[in-house]
Amino acid sequence: MRETTVTDLLANYGHFTSMQVRDLRVRGLSLHWERLRSATQELYGVPLPDDLPARVLAALGARRDATVRITVVGVEPTLVVSLRDPNPGRGARRLLSVDYVRPVPHIKHVGTFAQTHFGNVAVQAGFDDALLVAPDGLVTETTIANVGFFDGSDVVWPSAPQLHGTTMQLLESLVPSRRQEVRLADVGSFSGAFVTNSAGVSPVTAINGHEFAVDEHQVKALVDAYESVPWDSIG
Repeated sequence: MRETTVTDLLANYGHFTSMQVRDLRVRGLSLHWERLRSATQELYGVPLPDDLPARVLAALGARRDATVRITVVGVEPTLVVSLRDPNPGRGARRLLSVDYVRPVPHIKHVGTFAQTHFGNVAVQAGFDDALLVAPDGLVTETTIANVGFFDGSDVVWPSAPQLHGTTMQLLESLVPSRRQEVRLADVGSFSGAFVTNSAGVSPVTAINGHEFAVDEHQVKALVDAYESVPWDSIG
């Protein structure tokens, strides 16, 4: 891929992945590579550069811990690696439902104005994030995370179109899980809820006016399952 230009950054067309790097390692690294590979092929019809791991390591330089975002952007694709401080994860979350679904939801794309807007609306209303709900009442995801529910000893993931996040995919392979339609009107029938993204697992204590009691044992089981995933070396 060629060098990035200002025009590329202004195009607002592309996709990305964001991952937590610790000691130059990443949990579920192959899932991040596959996300980038498949979206690049779908949007641009070209492969990822073979030297992508080397580019990430070069961007890290002397840093061994960071939040790394890899973006493929532009009308003709170019690759940008950007760094932020490590994300230590968040505490319990309160979610406000909004009537919105992401377009092309299976791709982690750069068109995030609406997500940022609705996230801000939720914060201004005293919540932590927005829960995106389709016009027919189906729960999809939050602005920056997958949402799951506890049904007894099982985990339920909404089956509505959404981004299948790396942490969600890892947990699906480690804990009893199923995907099914989840409607906003029915969230109170579940014993608990949580969100997942590259920062890990966080319990949900409320959706709109419905309060969830946090079962520390269930949440810990998810956290322990996620933390059992080995760290893969970038290089």
